[in-house]
Amino acid sequence: MFQGVFTALATPFKKDGSIDEKAYQDLIEWQILEGINGLVPCGTTGEAATMSNKEHMRAIALCVEAAHHRVPVLAGTGCNSTLKTIETTLEAKKLGIDGALVVAPYYNKPTQEGLYQHFKAVHDAVQMPIVLYNVPGRTKVDISVETVARLAKLPFIAGIKDATGDLARVTETKAVVKKEFRQLCGEDALALGFLAQGGDGLVSVSSNVMPRVISDIQKAWRAGDVQKAQELSLKIAALHKVMFMETNPMPVKYALSLMGKAEGTLRLPMVEVTDASKEKIKQTLEVLKVI
Repeated sequence: MFQGVFTALATPFKKDGSIDEKAYQDLIEWQILEGINGLVPCGTTGEAATMSNKEHMRAIALCVEAAHHRVPVLAGTGCNSTLKTIETTLEAKKLGIDGALVVAPYYNKPTQEGLYQHFKAVHDAVQMPIVLYNVPGRTKVDISVETVARLAKLPFIAGIKDATGDLARVTETKAVVKKEFRQLCGEDALALGFLAQGGDGLVSVSSNVMPRVISDIQKAWRAGDVQKAQELSLKIAALHKVMFMETNPMPVKYALSLMGKAEGTLRLPMVEVTDASKEKIKQTLEVLKVI
């Protein structure tokens, strides 16, 4: 279920700050028609950390409704509180998600034992597929390969989104996890290298903007057409660069506004990208014929 390209959906907001439900579902429909393999609502790119619980659940419900079982929905439900993560995941489960993307607890700086016990508690309480989310650059805590292997022994731990930037992790993890366990790249620019190391797919920010090409890279690789995968990766390298030139999701929100797919409104403490970044993003999208 969890392989190929999963778009880390941006959440369109209206100018008054509320969720633009039509723009959101239109974006989801376009993503599916363009060939992506799955959807991740309410992750980092979706600005879930700035949402109320009611908004969080509404965004997930809208995604499940729009997806209509055509592609799996892997919803972001984690936070730095184990109890709150359990509550949020159970609520999302009732809405019909296919799996939960659960981030390592940030700020608390738990030990490896604390990480294991956190994820085990969520696993035991929700009993549905869970994809671990390891993003040390944001959480300041790293789920070690040894802890991943330990967690993978639990039946509902289905995989990991690895945003460490360390490609060696993929093969190291495959060497110690002795079951079907999906490894999804969390860094757009490393997606092809991640596949070469034995990975299964990508949770992509850039696919908000160019879902077809990013999906085609994964398809070409799985079909054994390495040259095509490399050529397509080279084609969109500039897109990945501008999508992360300032903090995600600031650049992608601006890109979507240029494409007419969203207002570009962000929730504080996120703010618009600088004028210099806007110009660079605009130039890149023009060269790629996105706008």
